[in-house]
Amino acid sequence: MIRLARMADLDRLHEIEVQNFGQEEALPYETLARHIQNIATSFLVYEEDDRILAYLEGPVVPERTLVDRNFYQAQDWSAEPGGYISITSLSVAPEAQGRGLGSLLLDELKQVVLRDQRLGINLTCHDYLIGYYEGQGFQLLGPSSSTYAGEKWFDMLWELGL
Repeated sequence: MIRLARMADLDRLHEIEVQNFGQEEALPYETLARHIQNIATSFLVYEEDDRILAYLEGPVVPERTLVDRNFYQAQDWSAEPGGYISITSLSVAPEAQGRGLGSLLLDELKQVVLRDQRLGINLTCHDYLIGYYEGQGFQLLGPSSSTYAGEKWFDMLWELGL
């Protein structure tokens, strides 16, 4: 089942976040809490047998590419028309990896884009994930200006009409 995140999910979401990204790249606990509170339409969790196994989240923003403030501020423009959903985390619990849950969540987020008449979805990723996101219909835009966690990132975009 895919549903919107709730505050009661916070501990499990943070556990999965740290398992996958480590302390350096993981969104801090307090940031995840703000995201749950502030992101109205695009913080999705995959739950099976009352256990969260995966999630993706990010605010609706006016920018076509992800900007670092989206990781920290969680300002959500979902009440405004248009805009892009800017994914700041897609994470699958280690015990559920390889089951296609990331793809399921991305497909559901694309439905949110269509339902809410957004322009598309943007994200940044490491070079080894470019092929994965291209397989999900995203286009590589090139190196990102993001400096999140002191890493090198690449801008990816799924846009209606591409």
